[in-house]
Amino acid sequence: MIVCGVDEAGRGSMLGPLVVAGITVEQSRIKELGRLGVRDSKKLSPSSRERLYKEILHIADDYVVSKVSPKVIDAHVYRHQLNHLEAQHMAKIIKKLEPGVSYVDSCDVNATRFGKELERLSSVGNIKASHHADAKFLVVSAASIVAKVTRDRAIARLSKEGRVGSGYPSDPKTVGFVRDCFARTGQVPSFVRKSWAPVRKITQSQLA
Repeated sequence: MIVCGVDEAGRGSMLGPLVVAGITVEQSRIKELGRLGVRDSKKLSPSSRERLYKEILHIADDYVVSKVSPKVIDAHVYRHQLNHLEAQHMAKIIKKLEPGVSYVDSCDVNATRFGKELERLSSVGNIKASHHADAKFLVVSAASIVAKVTRDRAIARLSKEGRVGSGYPSDPKTVGFVRDCFARTGQVPSFVRKSWAPVRKITQSQLA
């Protein structure tokens, strides 16, 4: 049986893309992921993720990565549809990979509901959505590494624009970068998510 894992990286970031990744692996080879040291990408160092990224793609039957731009993210956040946006991209990946069963990390508080939405959007059955799936299922852990490495590389490219930090609101470098850009130019770069509360706080406070 072909097993699929799907996860995202960058959902909570102030800048850069949301990255959704899916991989498929023959069920008999999933244990190989464990032997490689695959686990939740958040528990791995950047160098470990980079190493595992290459080894995962060697084992995987197929994989798909989908990047969502800040502009598209903003449009959906303003309509309170961020979960639906993520579901659309996950469903697109599952439909393309055509697995026998899919394991997905749910962004919805109701994981069962999220799984049913994915089945409806993808027209593919046997989708099992759960919270913390990246820690429960090796195939989702592998997808989380692919998503995270892709996202890290995107942020590294953005670093040419200045010291953007990690991109997250908890990072003083990121907040300082956005604040300095707005103070200097009266606007924020196109790769910044304008709908995010920390960004709105910066732009509104400096306009007041």
